[in-house]
Amino acid sequence: MPHTHEPHEDDLDTVPPPQPVFHVEQALLGALLLEPHHLDDVSGITADSFSTAAHTALYAAISTVPRPDPAEHAKNTTWLDRVLATARKQARGLTAPYLHALVQVCPWPRHAPAYARMVEAEHARRRLQSGAERLVHTVHDVTLPQPVQTVLGEADALAAVVDDVANRFPPRAGVLPRTTEPPPTASASASAEAAEEEQLLLATATAYPSDIEAVRWLLPGDLTLPLHAGLWQCLTTLARRREPVDPVTVLWEAQQRGLLNDGSEPDEVLHMLAEPAGSVEHWGERTLQRSLLATAEHTGRRIEAYAGDPANTPFQLVVGARRALADIAAVRTRWQQATGAVPSPRRQPASTARAGPPTTTAAHAARSTRATR
Repeated sequence: MPHTHEPHEDDLDTVPPPQPVFHVEQALLGALLLEPHHLDDVSGITADSFSTAAHTALYAAISTVPRPDPAEHAKNTTWLDRVLATARKQARGLTAPYLHALVQVCPWPRHAPAYARMVEAEHARRRLQSGAERLVHTVHDVTLPQPVQTVLGEADALAAVVDDVANRFPPRAGVLPRTTEPPPTASASASAEAAEEEQLLLATATAYPSDIEAVRWLLPGDLTLPLHAGLWQCLTTLARRREPVDPVTVLWEAQQRGLLNDGSEPDEVLHMLAEPAGSVEHWGERTLQRSLLATAEHTGRRIEAYAGDPANTPFQLVVGARRALADIAAVRTRWQQATGAVPSPRRQPASTARAGPPTTTAAHAARSTRATR
């Protein structure tokens, strides 16, 4: 006879099992409920360090309700009743049986400091993961009036969390996260816009090679397409050598570097380089801004991946996060050079003052003095 499932029979199968930190929190709370004086041995955590609302409320109650006399506490549950009543103001689902269960699952109350250190480590991991998620979300927020400034502010906030975790868990040299880094991502619309603007950058730089010197802060790696990155390197090389620059000379340099081996047609390259518009500085700044935001997103995703792997220790997370944040710092320095922004104090958002660039070839001769920076 076929088995008939009763309603909700398999509901428990859809509930993921608790993570190890949940059991650690139970052991710590059980130790403090059984022997409240161990609260003096616990440091580095607060109520917010716990992973569930019930445990948060319970630890807050344990920390605030006056401690009982040890002899009296061994005889009755008066203090436990007070702790429960206080905790239920924030977590109404707490019950007396759960408190007694916590006491029962605690292996050794004297191990409370070790349990607290584990709770602190897991909280540090969650803080890094949350900060990285906010950074990635900010990169994709199209409503921001000053996206670079806001993104750099989130990067600074994340760096401050990393510093705080490092103070609590000093990193060990050479201990890197074992997690595989996620590959860079880019939306189709962003890639199309980037390609168009990079083509304008290359064409305008070909028409006005003397302006390339003013955008030394722009590197080939800032361009999104390999062909565009290679053509920009051709342009900067020819300009540095003070050799003639026009679509034909750039095409020849590209051939010497093997850039056409990917199937790019010479006619298409010549056509692309022959349609300048606006100014080199404007398109260069646009390209650098896109590179900075892409770097910030990749940094956030790297740290998110590191923190999402529970096998990584806080020491590894600090080392990995600092290496990832160094990529943002490098692009940030060049952004400040490009925009003339004054470097802000450490861990503060960088300002982004920029003037409106000329938008036509005719206006090129009258562009602002920003080109002399």
